[in-house]
Amino acid sequence: MGPLAILLVAAALCVVLPGARTQGTYGRDVTALALTARATLLEQADRYRALERAVAARRLDLGKARAAQHAAAAVLAARRALVGRAAAELYSEAPGSAYAAPPPNPRDLQEVAERDGVAATEALVATTLARARQASTVLDAATHRVTAAAAAVAAARGRADQVLAASRSTVTALSPEIVLRLASLDVVTGSRSEPARNAAAVGRWQHYLAGLAAADITPPPAADLTDLDDLPSGLSPALDMAGKPMPGLARGVVGNRPVVVLPAETVAAVSNALSQLGKPYAAGTSGPASYDCGGFTATNWLLAGYALPASPMDQLTAGLPVALSSAQVGDLVISPGARDVGIYLGDGTVVGASAATHRVALRGVLAGSTAIRVSVPPRPGAGAVAPGVARTGACGAPLRHGSYDDPAWGGYRNGQIPAAALCGLGVAHHALRCDAAASYREMANAFATEFGTPLCITDSYRPLGAQVEAFSAKPELAAVPGTSNHGWALAVDLCGGISSPGSPQGRWMAANAGRFGFVNPDWAAPNGEKPEPWHWEYGYIS
Repeated sequence: MGPLAILLVAAALCVVLPGARTQGTYGRDVTALALTARATLLEQADRYRALERAVAARRLDLGKARAAQHAAAAVLAARRALVGRAAAELYSEAPGSAYAAPPPNPRDLQEVAERDGVAATEALVATTLARARQASTVLDAATHRVTAAAAAVAAARGRADQVLAASRSTVTALSPEIVLRLASLDVVTGSRSEPARNAAAVGRWQHYLAGLAAADITPPPAADLTDLDDLPSGLSPALDMAGKPMPGLARGVVGNRPVVVLPAETVAAVSNALSQLGKPYAAGTSGPASYDCGGFTATNWLLAGYALPASPMDQLTAGLPVALSSAQVGDLVISPGARDVGIYLGDGTVVGASAATHRVALRGVLAGSTAIRVSVPPRPGAGAVAPGVARTGACGAPLRHGSYDDPAWGGYRNGQIPAAALCGLGVAHHALRCDAAASYREMANAFATEFGTPLCITDSYRPLGAQVEAFSAKPELAAVPGTSNHGWALAVDLCGGISSPGSPQGRWMAANAGRFGFVNPDWAAPNGEKPEPWHWEYGYIS
């Protein structure tokens, strides 16, 4: 365990001492420690990913070394075959020779040639033997490189495994108070319909953790739940609805009712996942600013000390398959077709990064989904899990039926995007698609830091009704209703100095907006066909 993790655990032990601080200071300390815990886990995750890249590079070197070894072995085999043929020729040409085949040791050919005076064959034998010896030397060197490359792979793999072990040590040492607070850090407010649902999910999870703490039950490491005949004191096997033990879980008693006790690593993964609610969805990302569905599950389990592949299809092999009816909190739930994945929260609810809502959000479980228990390895010899037939696109994106104007997202038409699919910008009524909204807020914060004034905005998402009004008032300027770039919730019109390209604010936008994904499209550029320096889009949609 690194110095930061040791400091964290020591501080956590101080916080939970009874009467050590007032309640107000206690609360602030727990929040600070939860933030420190997350920072530690993120640091360890970054180290692991760097080491995984090193492992991949060393494996590439090993593959090249093995290819060179195979090539050298093939050359040596060919050279030895030539030696054999030269031996046959030599013995067939030797005066009085009765041999029809080469002698057992072709290296004696030179002596035989000199003894029998077969001058014409002598040169051929010498050359052939020299080439065979050279090929043998090349093979020896290639074999040495294979051995060294294999050792490098093993060393890099060992360092990566040490980081995973350190992450598991960190999460198993956290106090219940810190883990409880971890679940509510930085939850982003989404659409109007989501805060209550998100708060309820976080509240249920915190109620569960608080119940364990009140019953003096500390979630044990996953390693302590592998042997159901030797569980930690006070715990017994958790049973499914058929009365059979559920692998990787235990049962405790809170008050007068039994509860499932999850491993400490699962608790950490779920708490981290809930703290990401509202973060934007972006394909091919794995946090901490945005996620896709596989990146979301992989990152949260990596913070708990388990390395998962990045795609939902590959995550089918990331743990033990369990019946969907027996799924427990923390299990992966992979949709039919393995195009989407999330983390199960119980009561038929999953948390995941969704291409349908464009953010980390709660959703229901699709019938026919597959549950995977990450904390339990798959059983040896078990067949592959059949992914089924896909009923959604990647990460839950709706399957398209019919054509929509590009760049349609979520199956919505221009100007007809429901408020529930948008996120506010924190200014009046302005809203954008959630990934664009998150990037806009980051850009607005950077702008305010630079100029000391808020980023000025006049327009963002423009619903169809507003497009009709704008076109009726200014048909020569406004877009035809249903075609406005603002109707995709991906464009903004800015004001203040940004309206003047040569102003400090305009120059700042030109130099920095791209860092946040915003562009002034070619048609709106100062030399474009319709200059609008105030018009900025999240990616190119024009």
